[in-house]
Formats: sequence, structure tokens, C-alpha cells
Amino acid sequence: MQRFVGIAILVLALALAGGVALAQMGGGPPAGMMGPGMMMGPGMMGGGMMGGATGQSGCPGMTATGPSGAQISEDQAKELAQQYANKYLKGFAVDKVLPFTGMHMPMYSVELKGPNDEVRVLHINPWGQVMPFGGPWRRAG
Repeated sequence: MQRFVGIAILVLALALAGGVALAQMGGGPPAGMMGPGMMMGPGMMGGGMMGGATGQSGCPGMTATGPSGAQISEDQAKELAQQYANKYLKGFAVDKVLPFTGMHMPMYSVELKGPNDEVRVLHINPWGQVMPFGGPWRRAG
């Protein structure tokens, strides 16, 4: 009987150690095996809020209109900002394109001027995603 208890404790200890090792290595269920109530963890890739392999984004106010996988130029950023303004901000035109470095890549802050001298700011990431600066409450509807 003591031998059986000793073996059971050994098996339990090995299972616990294996679980801890997997947790520290970032192991999880295989792809496609996510069950109800399971969430994606940090470092796991997928088509979630910030987009996946498709380059699409699920965040409100963000549009992926630029070239996929290639960094855009200042002229392309200006064109993308004007396309966004034509669709969502009627009467606004690009006033200034201000390049800056974000995550070691060029990004652009674009100021748009409206018909009554209103100013709106858009941020454009290196892949052409246009994001209204200030959150969704700043978007014109």
C-alpha cells in the first residue's frame, strides 16, 4: 500500500512539473483546439483585435487601405489620408503631412483642415492603416 501511494505521489509530481514547464514555455492547446471560454494569450498569433496574417483590423476607426506588407511613402500617406477624408470627413482636405518614427519605422501624422477651419488629425502606420487620432468619438459620422 505504501508503495502504491509513493508511485501515485511521483506521478502527480511529474504531471505538475510538466504542466509548469509547459506554462512557462507558452505551450497551450494546438491551433484549432480552442474550446468555449478559452482565450488567446500573449504571444499567440491570430486574427484578433489588432489583425492577423490577413492585414485586416477589427478595431473601429481603423482602415487598412495601403499596400500589404510594404512600407508606404509620404506621398502615399497623403493620398490615403485624402481618401479617408473623402469617405468619412466631407469637405476636409490634407493640410500637413508630418512624418515621425514609430517602432523603428516611418509613420505619419496628417492634419486635415475642414471647410470652417476645423482641424482633424489622422495617424497612418507604415502599412497604410488610417487611424483617426483621439479615438472613435472624434470621427465624423
